[in-house]
Amino acid sequence: MVRILKTKVHTLVGSKLSNENVLVTDAWRAYKTYAKEKGLEHYRIKSNDGKYVIKGLYHIQNVNGLHSRMKQWIDRFKGVATKYLNNYLAWFLFIDSRSNESTKQYIKELLLTSFVFEMTDTYDSLRLSKFNV
Repeated sequence: MVRILKTKVHTLVGSKLSNENVLVTDAWRAYKTYAKEKGLEHYRIKSNDGKYVIKGLYHIQNVNGLHSRMKQWIDRFKGVATKYLNNYLAWFLFIDSRSNESTKQYIKELLLTSFVFEMTDTYDSLRLSKFNV
């Protein structure tokens, strides 16, 4: 696991936060430092002290639930190539966001969405390409 630094926090979410936002995170110190420097209201959830909800409102269970569903879904592939990880995540988010729809509507939407992206490879270019191990 990569260590989280406050500069990375700023890179990933800095443009999406304002002083009106409340930052709710796990216990990593980088979040605390970042929130203090930016003047954000910040609540840290420390799972080791048994407290999962602060003020009856702030929690990170939505993120934990999403992470759990994503991990369970991606495990079926027995590992994915890093260069395709964004594609797998987009596929998962598409499926997860439509989990309550009927199958017929779901399949129709999946097929329609798949045709939106332009294909740059053709049958001939794939057939004639060299295979390298």
